[in-house]
Amino acid sequence: MILIGIVTIILYFVLIAWTWHNLGTFEKSKKLIYLVLGILLIYGFTFIIFQVSKNGIVYETIQIHNSVQTLLIVVFSGINGIIIMPQIAKILEEMKENNQEKILVKRKIILLLIILFLCFIFESGYMKTTQEGILQVYYSMK
Repeated sequence: MILIGIVTIILYFVLIAWTWHNLGTFEKSKKLIYLVLGILLIYGFTFIIFQVSKNGIVYETIQIHNSVQTLLIVVFSGINGIIIMPQIAKILEEMKENNQEKILVKRKIILLLIILFLCFIFESGYMKTTQEGILQVYYSMK
């Protein structure tokens, strides 16, 4: 559990640093707002994936459910954030600096949405398998 915590902290540090860097010339307050809103949106997205993936899984107690939910949402939110947020930050910075044509920006956004949709499909299956694995370990230790 300690290893998961350390890896998660590193994951969020990389997410924040990479996104902050890609926001380039934005004011610090706007960077902070983007980071907070981005992480909250990614958290919400990951929460929805968890809700979809837990379909058919029976938890013995609400405490086990809440523990597994918290662990998976925090870890997967960091992973999803690294996949999406730095790229969106880079697009925002390019738009601010007017370095990109609008058609190219739209293509990049569409590509990110496709990646997000693919993440949803693959991640919901992986998250379901992970939940089942966690429960198997829990029941075997009982």
